[in-house]
Order: sequence, then structure tokens, then C-alpha cells
Amino acid sequence: MAYFKSEDLIQYLYQETSEAEKKAIEKALQTDWNLKEEFEALKATKQGLDTLVSGPRPQSIMAILNYAKSTSEIAQP
Repeated sequence: MAYFKSEDLIQYLYQETSEAEKKAIEKALQTDWNLKEEFEALKATKQGLDTLVSGPRPQSIMAILNYAKSTSEIAQP
């Protein structure tokens, strides 16, 4: 039986494996409960990440714009 690392499971989770790797991982997930447990934890983490809001906070954008404005060589009206 093949040994799979966390990286292999992550690639499988993101559908970045070859067809042969996919089949091997799926077979291993059916028989290796430790591997299945690790995969389920990774899957839950991915789902949590998918629900996060992407992009900077408005306060961060304003801080950057204010800093850029204050350090600009051209005088702002």
C-alpha cells in the first residue's frame, strides 16, 4: 500500500492529482482510517477557508492611501 503525505491529500482535495494518483488515494481512503481522518480535517479546513472574506479591510486601504498621500512628492490640493 502506498504512503500518502498531507501534501498529497491537499493536491487531491484541490483536484490537482493525476488520474492514477486520484484512484490510489481514493482506494487508500477506503481502508486507512488515519488517512481518512486527516483528509476529513483538511477538507473541513478548506471549507472554512472558502467562507472567509477575501480582500483587505477598508481601514487598511484607507491607511495605505493616506500614507501614500502624505509621502507623495506632488502636493495634493
